Amino acid sequence: MGVRRRALRRRRGERFAPAFDPDFGDRALTEARHDIVIGRWQGVRNLLAATGDDWARRTHRIRLLSHAAAGSSTVETWRAAEPHSADAAVLRAATEVVRVFDAAIAAGRGAAIDRSRIDAAVDACRGAAEAAPADPMPWVSLLSVARLYEGGVPRRELRYWFDELRRRDPYNTEGHVQVLRYLSARWHGTHGSMYDFARDAAGVAPPGSALPVLVQVARVEEYRYIADGALGRGPVRGFDQHWKHELAVTELRRTHDRWILGRDRSLPIPPEEVGDLNFLAHAACHAGQAELARELMELLGARAAWVPWSYTGDPEEQFTRFREGLGVG
Repeated sequence: MGVRRRALRRRRGERFAPAFDPDFGDRALTEARHDIVIGRWQGVRNLLAATGDDWARRTHRIRLLSHAAAGSSTVETWRAAEPHSADAAVLRAATEVVRVFDAAIAAGRGAAIDRSRIDAAVDACRGAAEAAPADPMPWVSLLSVARLYEGGVPRRELRYWFDELRRRDPYNTEGHVQVLRYLSARWHGTHGSMYDFARDAAGVAPPGSALPVLVQVARVEEYRYIADGALGRGPVRGFDQHWKHELAVTELRRTHDRWILGRDRSLPIPPEEVGDLNFLAHAACHAGQAELARELMELLGARAAWVPWSYTGDPEEQFTRFREGLGVG
């Protein structure tokens, strides 16, 4: 009955609705996440074995699997059943990082986090790196949890972790995003250090790599930081040009040219790059670059991501409004 009703509404001209699916159409990942929730780990094991050393897809999958695993004991059950499984070690480390972040969120911004919990997550990441020496994901996890240390980690240690990531996967977008956030004003750096890092990384990315989108991620981080600081004190002055000024538009077009025009355009955007594409489409829409925004929204289809749209308003309203305004069918 529900399916027939939805089909009838569509025939009557129901408005487009974006699909906020964190897996971005990766059905094998969706099934594995469901398995974790109900306490089955065998499907997760099979998925990661099948993913192999496709590091971008593996990083995306483990990141989402870890969020599903954080509220259950499934990953610990897998570790107990297969104590020598490198994949289980990597997933457990990522899950421990999610759990520490969840504890930090529950405590509230500015509240002290038990350092021993952060240390335990770091130890799990180091163990995972030993168990899976070729895998970049334990280093992504380390770069993530580094933000939670009061005052950060020594710069030399952060550099070491980042170098180890790049030795394994030099253009790993998720790992670079974690460093960018660490260097942001929200955490342990400044807007300037964040943008410098993003631009440097974008500048060395090969054609077709999504890494240049770091500059648009940085622009969203700056917006979020300033907007959060202005809560209760009226609108943020000058933010009407945040996405539209000359440098922002130049960098938007540069990312598009290096990433989108540099990739094999006969292939669809893979699930692991859809979140990044949302950042680029968001920037193009808010910059008023209609032709570019239309192209990117067509590439996305209905595959919307909660971030970054949620930082600038209601995600569904924005995604739908921009799409319809651009005449995307």
